[in-house]
Amino acid sequence: MASNTKTAPPRGAPMNQTIYCKNLPDKLQKADLRRSLYMLFSTYGPVLDIVALKTPKMRGQAHVVFRDVQASTQAMRALQGFEFFGKQMKLSYAKGKSDTIAKLDGTFKIPTPEAATGIAATELQKSVFGGPPPGFEVAAPPATNTLPPPETSEGDKGVKRRREEESDKEDTSMEEEDDEGEAMDESDSD
Repeated sequence: MASNTKTAPPRGAPMNQTIYCKNLPDKLQKADLRRSLYMLFSTYGPVLDIVALKTPKMRGQAHVVFRDVQASTQAMRALQGFEFFGKQMKLSYAKGKSDTIAKLDGTFKIPTPEAATGIAATELQKSVFGGPPPGFEVAAPPATNTLPPPETSEGDKGVKRRREEESDKEDTSMEEEDDEGEAMDESDSD
């Protein structure tokens, strides 16, 4: 029996173009982490994208996207257990397809808000959360009316008067102000 000298990829996720890296140093800035990972992984093949988030849930983790599966496999075999800034990296294939790869393949679908949360609202939830509060009666929708809205009186709040009506009144008040201003000027000169 011959022993296999190659290390087999870990069981679990199938071979993928994206490598999931964990046990990364979480004290590094995101830009520095991405740059360092790019420099490290680009020696094994073309790196398309590196996704490193600093949210509490994703801290110390990253996804490295390669152009092909062979490059990702070669990088994973070479760098498994590699000491990266004082911590041993743990690598595995990503469970799903990367958005970058999906865009290149033409299979990318824009996520919907329901898919992002992972919870689809049931009809009961929609009726409970989308409806009015308890004790509030919903009036039936008004019948469609093809007539124009009724004329309102000028005393209604929020109703603007027509410009034609305002112009006559403004002209007279401005003339009065001019006369008062001249009278003030004459009294000041005494």
